[in-house]
Amino acid sequence: MAETKPTSAGGLYGYLVLICAVAAVGGFLFGFDTAVISGAEPLFTDEFKLDPKMEGFVTSSAIVGCFFGALGAGVLTDRFGRKKTLLVSAVLFLVSAIWCWVAGGKVELVFARLLGGLGIGIASLASPLYIAEVSPPRARGRLVALQQLAIVLGILGAFFSNSVVNIMDMTDPAKWRLMFGVAALPAALFFVLLFLVPESPRWLSKQGLHQQAREILSRVAGTAEAELALAQIREAISQEDVGVRELIRPGVRRALFVGITLAVFTQITGINAIMYYAPKVFKEAGFGTSAAYWHSIFVGLTNLVFTVASMVFVDKMGRRALLLIGSSCMGIALVLVGYGFHAKLPAQALLAGVLLYVASFAFSMGVVGWVVISEIYPTRVRGRAMALATSAVWASCYLVSVTFPWLLKNFGSSNTFWGYALMCAGALAFVALFVPETKGRTLEEIERAWARR
Repeated sequence: MAETKPTSAGGLYGYLVLICAVAAVGGFLFGFDTAVISGAEPLFTDEFKLDPKMEGFVTSSAIVGCFFGALGAGVLTDRFGRKKTLLVSAVLFLVSAIWCWVAGGKVELVFARLLGGLGIGIASLASPLYIAEVSPPRARGRLVALQQLAIVLGILGAFFSNSVVNIMDMTDPAKWRLMFGVAALPAALFFVLLFLVPESPRWLSKQGLHQQAREILSRVAGTAEAELALAQIREAISQEDVGVRELIRPGVRRALFVGITLAVFTQITGINAIMYYAPKVFKEAGFGTSAAYWHSIFVGLTNLVFTVASMVFVDKMGRRALLLIGSSCMGIALVLVGYGFHAKLPAQALLAGVLLYVASFAFSMGVVGWVVISEIYPTRVRGRAMALATSAVWASCYLVSVTFPWLLKNFGSSNTFWGYALMCAGALAFVALFVPETKGRTLEEIERAWARR
């Protein structure tokens, strides 16, 4: 990493955006893996003759790895640092992509996906944690939202890649393997770029490396702000008690409850039923095979546009407002999608309902959920608390993805989407009652606010 320090305000912010963007490449790989399965799943399901239960299991196998990766990432980030943990995730991504490409059967595919899931789980915690810890309060919401923007770009990239591979002149088994193998390119790039970023100043200070932490804070925020930030960090660290007992203390316990429950709602409101099975949903709606693949790109583009909109407004309107608006619109959209299936409306009407739902999710839960999860925990337990919240994301994601084919077969499309609409109503009530506003506060100010509750 170059040691030249940026001197202007623009140079400081440019350097900050650069290192946050590199960390967010982990989010791109997260998003790519989320969507690439939607294109590969119909092809390997046909090749291996999978029934709905086995289809859900193979499709969701990576999520098992995600759960354990996220659970272990808290210990890894606290013990070895945020940067080294991200390097581990990059290696896992790369090996998994190549292994999926050459997998000889469904058992190998499951194990390769499990390995990739470990990388996703680790990055899903370590990337937003790193970004939150290097970002000043005034820009933290937008910069942590880079993680979600990267996830969305990964989803769009996978939808596009799948559609291109699908029209290539090769056998179906070769197509689904290539769909997975494409991920090796961004995984290798992620590994190389990570050598250009510094370690988290909060983690360095926790290890007693205060001078190194000061230098990094100066590079991202300027000397005066760096001194204030370092003093706040050292004060928070001086009060640390990182035993398991600390997680159940009153202030921490409430933050943990909010973070984990919000994490669960980001998934059980149904987003990955769309992302993992988009072509399947569009075929159910009446589109042909090729059209189902290409219409998935509209999902990715909608996701991208409204993620960017959320990044613009998250530090202006605040976290609660976006979550309340988005949860309401998500529920309305899913009611309309369910009605569209029930009344057998034209496929284009169902597409419009799905796009409204994706737009509402991207504007709210997609971005703001990760922002809140990354910033509400005290410094002394942030790594482990985020590990629990992120593991909750993956556990609930697994539940949605493994049950979706079964729900469609046994309850029908309309009842399935109406069920997800009920979850959106629960999310709306939860946000209204429990989620605090954290806009414009330092991480240490948020910590003190929990302590007073």
